Amino acid sequence: MEQRDPLISDRTPPLDLEVKALVNAGRLAEANTLFDRVVSRVPADADRWTRSAVLVNRAKLAWRLGRIPLALELAAEGWTDLDTEAADHPAAAQAMHALAYLLEGIGNRRAAVDMLRLSVQVARRAGADEVLGHCLQGLGGTLNFRAISSPPDVAPGVFAEAAAALREGLELAREPYMRRALLGAYSRSLAGLGEFDRAEQVAAETVREAGEVGDEWARAVGNWVLAVVRRERSDLVAARTLAARAVAAAEAINDTSLLLRFSLDLADICARMVDPVGEAAALRRSLAAGRTATETLQEGLGQALEQRRVAVQAQRMAAAAQEAAARDPLTGLANRLGLERAAAALLESTAAKGRVPWLVLVDVDWFKGVNDDAGHAAGDAALREIAALLRRECRAEDLVARWAGDEFVVLLGDNGGGDVGPVVAERIRAAVDAHDWTVVLGTVRRPTVSIGVAAGPAPLDRLFTAADMALYRAKRHGRNRVEVEPTLPVG
Repeated sequence: MEQRDPLISDRTPPLDLEVKALVNAGRLAEANTLFDRVVSRVPADADRWTRSAVLVNRAKLAWRLGRIPLALELAAEGWTDLDTEAADHPAAAQAMHALAYLLEGIGNRRAAVDMLRLSVQVARRAGADEVLGHCLQGLGGTLNFRAISSPPDVAPGVFAEAAAALREGLELAREPYMRRALLGAYSRSLAGLGEFDRAEQVAAETVREAGEVGDEWARAVGNWVLAVVRRERSDLVAARTLAARAVAAAEAINDTSLLLRFSLDLADICARMVDPVGEAAALRRSLAAGRTATETLQEGLGQALEQRRVAVQAQRMAAAAQEAAARDPLTGLANRLGLERAAAALLESTAAKGRVPWLVLVDVDWFKGVNDDAGHAAGDAALREIAALLRRECRAEDLVARWAGDEFVVLLGDNGGGDVGPVVAERIRAAVDAHDWTVVLGTVRRPTVSIGVAAGPAPLDRLFTAADMALYRAKRHGRNRVEVEPTLPVG
């Protein structure tokens, strides 16, 4: 049970959870090695929201491992999916939570809080209690940091909001990992509200539970809160010891945000004790952490993240445009370009399996008359109906295209042998002949189709020529019929 983490989802790859556990335990070298094995793998059957959550949470792991460019790339790709439509999926809330962590890391604190609030809303809409608990923990913990840096007259209100979010999260928490995270953050809210006895009790519970399982993150937060409480009670020796433990743990897990906050508090405690050596050491840690954050900001990581996201979007739009260029806008079928692009691979695959491809050439009978009698809009509607019938009578792996005007092509590849071409062609002819055309064409003469069929281990152009000859015979012999050209020879 301890290794299960509701951070991503029930479909989170198990190795991702192992990487996170190693990072939280401060075993960064092992975490890096394992991360290299999993970073390029996304579950093949994942829906778009789960894929986005996996990518963004891996970005968060990469960030904590100090692999900033990789973190940006993963975050940008995961973020792109979140922009495309309204989010109401638990995985979307999880992805937003991880993005908020990254936004906080690059110094965009307002955007981080906004993203966390949005993640809570999405988790509520999705009815996902565990995910909601995690999002509430993220929001409450971030509000704690906002409260610490707020003016004295503002801080109590922010701490109160944080405490409310964290209490709600604790009511939902079912997993030990999540409970520790919520307890640690809640203890800091209590301390901020002056409830020191309760804060100390909750923080001590966090440290005890974290120590039992080697959760350095929760132990760092718990010791920090205990240090804050002891400082407020003027027990500075104990406060210094506890704050030093918190700083060491934050260093071990490479969490810059925690290290910066904890080391500043340690420096303050040492200053109150008139311990210049301890204060200087703590300030050096604080400056180092601050320098890391500043350098990250100076490198324009926030801008780079947005630019990378835009680049990914542009790449996808280009791919979509290329796909659109190979599609017939009226029927949604492949057009001539799409057929020519895909045919070579289908023919090659069919030949490799020792099968014979079939080409079915479909032409609508008297289509000019349909346009003249019913109008071009009705004619277009009739072509869309025929395209739908073609899809219905063919398999998903068959290549169906609108060749030109009222002419369609079906290329049958791995068909299992036999005379599948003529069989499919007759199904298509019968489907068009039996179709109810009154809604589309009214009383105008309903269309039929003539079909030519050819097979053979031949290039597309030879198959097409042979099928065209068969189609010509079908037209000449009265239309609304199927004609088959003899199998083409090899070569």
